[in-house]
Amino acid sequence: MRNMTQGSLRGHLLAYAIPTILGNLLQLTYNAVDSIVVGKLAGDAALAAVSTANPIMNVVILGVSGISLGASVLMGRFYGAKDYESLRRELSTTLLFGFGCSAAVALAGFFLSRWLLALLAVPAAAMEMAVGYLQIVFFGFLFTFPYNIIAGALRSVGDAKTPVIFLGIASVLNAGMDVLFVGAFGMSAAGAGLATVLAEALSAGLCLLRVYRSQPCLRLGRGQLVLDRALLGQTLKLGSLTALQQASQPIGKMLIQRVVNAEGVAAIAAFNAVCRMDDFACIPAQSIGHGIMACVAQNRGAGSAARVRESFRDGLLLSLCYFPIICALTLILKEPFVRLLSPDNRADIVQAGVGYLSVKAWFFLMPCVLNAIQGYYRGMARMKVALAATLIQIAVRTALVYLWVPQIGIVGEAWACLAGWLLQFVYEYGIYFRERRQPLCL
Repeated sequence: MRNMTQGSLRGHLLAYAIPTILGNLLQLTYNAVDSIVVGKLAGDAALAAVSTANPIMNVVILGVSGISLGASVLMGRFYGAKDYESLRRELSTTLLFGFGCSAAVALAGFFLSRWLLALLAVPAAAMEMAVGYLQIVFFGFLFTFPYNIIAGALRSVGDAKTPVIFLGIASVLNAGMDVLFVGAFGMSAAGAGLATVLAEALSAGLCLLRVYRSQPCLRLGRGQLVLDRALLGQTLKLGSLTALQQASQPIGKMLIQRVVNAEGVAAIAAFNAVCRMDDFACIPAQSIGHGIMACVAQNRGAGSAARVRESFRDGLLLSLCYFPIICALTLILKEPFVRLLSPDNRADIVQAGVGYLSVKAWFFLMPCVLNAIQGYYRGMARMKVALAATLIQIAVRTALVYLWVPQIGIVGEAWACLAGWLLQFVYEYGIYFRERRQPLCL
């Protein structure tokens, strides 16, 4: 456990952010392994199946992770106030609600997979494999939601290392099963989906075991597994806005994917590669933003306005220091990364992907700045500001993609993304600087 209401805020943010970054990078790594193994061992049609199905699952996963983020804000506040009984009741309530949602989403997703993929105009060559892959991954949602809730609970009390360790174990297992199922057994995209589900189940089980063995403030004893309607109402009030915010990005990405799909299988493969690099580039800034959220929430619970503001300032500085590193790495690694994800190193795929990343690398300053302010507003439970900013960004980005991608290729998506980020910056920081001299409402 880590009490962020005392001691060096920069030390707390670094201690929280570093393992969270590693964990998210591991998550992205085993998602990328799916693409690499499928592309190299099963061909471009199978890779297109995985690429076109993933945005649908991202909508669901990020939507539900919004609920867990809302719960984390409440748990962080209770932990900062040393109200451990409310902390446990919040965890119990979110878990019970989550199990019900998991079952409903898994069932609905299984039967709606083909219809959802048809909406995205998935090419006929990839449709059947995409349906099979998506149905398997929807089943894995039974484990994804509990993992997010328990990992969020651990992070809310400052334990960011444990989820990383277990995710690392799951990542190694996923990579091995990818090679076994796709390569040795010839299961194509479905094998990658099965490997992902088994790895998620392991992560969820290990996190639950950790809570019961080593985190007494989160441990639910006999009679404590209850659904508190008042807390559920607060969780859904915060979580539904965060879920909508989290889901709006992949919903926009699905609309963008539809434009890219119309450009053919080669464009899909190139866009898949650059999206993987884009994820790797942005995830550390997102992780720092989550650290700011946890730090702000705990200090808000403790009633320390000065430390709330300092949490944001120190987190923003940390995030800005990251930008030159990721910009340089993207420019250096862009070609080998795209080649790694390109079936047979096709020249047209590599050229499109490298051209995109040559432009996008310079724009990664914006996620560094924006994730910091998003973490601040989430920690303050001002989810409406974070939601409105995200909706502005994704609406502008999506609209411009429909105009620019058919004209200049997938690099048009990079410029559209910058335009959306700039408007989001004006909106969020405009509010912050307008209110900075006012007393904080804790």
